[in-house]
Amino acid sequence: MKQLLDFIPLILFFIVYKLSGIREAAIALIIATLLQTLFMAIKYRKVEKQQLIISAAVVIFGSMTAYFNQVEYLQWKVTIVYALFALILLISQFIFKAPLMRKLLGKEIQLPDQVWNRLNFGWACFFILCMLINIYISRYLSEAAWVDFKSFGTIGLTLAATLITGIYIYRYLAKDTTNDKD
Repeated sequence: MKQLLDFIPLILFFIVYKLSGIREAAIALIIATLLQTLFMAIKYRKVEKQQLIISAAVVIFGSMTAYFNQVEYLQWKVTIVYALFALILLISQFIFKAPLMRKLLGKEIQLPDQVWNRLNFGWACFFILCMLINIYISRYLSEAAWVDFKSFGTIGLTLAATLITGIYIYRYLAKDTTNDKD
């Protein structure tokens, strides 16, 4: 359920954009993101740092988009957030020698150090790729094309990256050798 909540502000943004335009869509995105963050805080008694970063960026850049009625501010937000996520992953791996992916997922799955490093680096590259695609689309394609990409393209890219991650780590997961005959 938690993962589905992440898509609600984005879907509302897309719908309101198609019905009313960028100013109204930015306002809807801000309100939905704040409500989502509040809901998470109440329901789970915790808001993850990633959610706080995204929420703050949505409020700042969404407010600027709504005030100036220009999509460029939200386009910058996307670029900055992807760059920040990539930077955090790279710093955790190469400066602190502790891949963030292990910290995030290490309680649920056990993987060799080399695999954690590859996953961490792979996701950093993924965020850099998304950042570059966002820059290209926001600069060379229409506003409507960027909204479509932001609403659905990034979801597709993220699902593809998650699937590739699952396929990659599958061979390293401990196999259950018990044979239940119940």
